[in-house]
Amino acid sequence: MRRPAILALAALLALGPVLAASDAWAQQRSARPPAKPPEKEKEPPPPPEPPPAPYDRDLLRLSEIVGALAFLRNLCAAPDAAEWPTRMKAILESEGVTPARRDRLAGAYNRGFRGYSLTYRICTPAAGEAARRFVAEGERLSHAIAGRFGG
Repeated sequence: MRRPAILALAALLALGPVLAASDAWAQQRSARPPAKPPEKEKEPPPPPEPPPAPYDRDLLRLSEIVGALAFLRNLCAAPDAAEWPTRMKAILESEGVTPARRDRLAGAYNRGFRGYSLTYRICTPAAGEAARRFVAEGERLSHAIAGRFGG
């Protein structure tokens, strides 16, 4: 049992000169000032989020409706099916003034689209009725927003 301990001690003693030389090298190296890493250009912080517009709640609901209509009108092969994603793009371009606001609007659109894509696989009378009700609600909301807040 003593043999491995003696071998380990002998190996440590044999490394003594090497360790001493490495200590001297480490001291010489530490005498030099450390090299500075290249400075990264700091990005300016994002601008603060402006307070929500008074019509944000209605606009988010309208975005959700547009998302649902984008799915339902396409599912039912309506002639205006291609218009709904374009309308959402217009909302995003005009109202998505900050990345966070843009994300909220897009999230509402996606919620509306996804919610109906999980429910309907084919165009049914219920899908057609849901689309008609969404068109009516969307018209009411858009007129209310434009009437109260301009646009």
